[in-house]
Amino acid sequence: MDIQMFGKISDAFGPSGFEEDVIRTIAGYCKEFELSNDAMNNLYARMPGASAELPVIQLDAHTDECGFMVQNIQDNGCLGILMLGGFHLTSLPAHSVWVRTRTGKMVRGIICAKPVHFMTAAERGSQSLEIEKMYVDVGATSREEVEQEYGIHIGDPMVPDVSFSYDEEHKICFGKAFDNRAGCACIVDTMKMLYEDRDRLPVNVLGAFAAQEEVGMRGATVTSQVVKPDMAIVFEGSPSDDFFISAGQAQGRMKHGVQIRRMDNSYISNTAFMDYAEEIAQKYGIKFQETVRRGGSTNAGKISLTGKAVPVLVLGVPSRYVHSHYNFCAKEDLEAATKLAASVIRELDAERIRHICHQDILDQVK
Repeated sequence: MDIQMFGKISDAFGPSGFEEDVIRTIAGYCKEFELSNDAMNNLYARMPGASAELPVIQLDAHTDECGFMVQNIQDNGCLGILMLGGFHLTSLPAHSVWVRTRTGKMVRGIICAKPVHFMTAAERGSQSLEIEKMYVDVGATSREEVEQEYGIHIGDPMVPDVSFSYDEEHKICFGKAFDNRAGCACIVDTMKMLYEDRDRLPVNVLGAFAAQEEVGMRGATVTSQVVKPDMAIVFEGSPSDDFFISAGQAQGRMKHGVQIRRMDNSYISNTAFMDYAEEIAQKYGIKFQETVRRGGSTNAGKISLTGKAVPVLVLGVPSRYVHSHYNFCAKEDLEAATKLAASVIRELDAERIRHICHQDILDQVK
């Protein structure tokens, strides 16, 4: 994995609906592929010279990050905000954000709520917060100053103010938006691994970087209709659970390999695809961990319902504190995800594809 590439993609500005900087950044690392985009900010990367006769496998990751939008501008110059995606409200106050104006200017602000000095005793004892009672302060003193001097208007987007860094000694990445810039980096890395073998691959590989996942998996609804895949691999920056429960219960542990997701709120996995992926992982000594999620969702929920149904394999990179300003993930888990995806693709054949797609299920009827 090119960590510099991952860092640039992580740093890119791209809340839901405003992913242009992300797709330009990704495109800069995909110049050997045939690139196109659509009106929704979805980006498509195709292997050059791919045969139209082969089955199509879609590599998916979403480009958008959790962010905010200016919902109103108050008379005192503070910005009312609306969440784009699912932040937990208690993690927001006192952190800084970047607001992007319509001219592209970046303005730093601080997420605030009523200061403790002005709270009643009941307010100080309460653990509840409401987004309507939070605001972003950019240092202005009036609405006119916000609009005329800062250039900020209702509807302008904002993201956490965080810069990527890499701890070389411990092989740990730090930054924002690992859900799902980790997955975006995995698509790029996987396609580069397969590039030299493109004329010998058993499938037509297409990377689809989907917009607006955090607000309802909207981009994948479009990409799956465009690509019309026979199979798909979804990469995710999956939430780690190893920092708050025991190792025996945890299913998303950093430095314990790629996470193979069996179920979440959006889909139930294709068992044949799962079994094949784990067989390949064991064959090549790729560390993996299985997970059954009580909550959460991925683009698999939309892609799997395309056409006559699509078998989907969800590969997660365990990432701590996703849907907050700051994230950690391990380089080795990124590489386990891409190595497994590339190996799964290389070793497919017509018989295996038929089995994964359940096209042989009636052969067993006597």
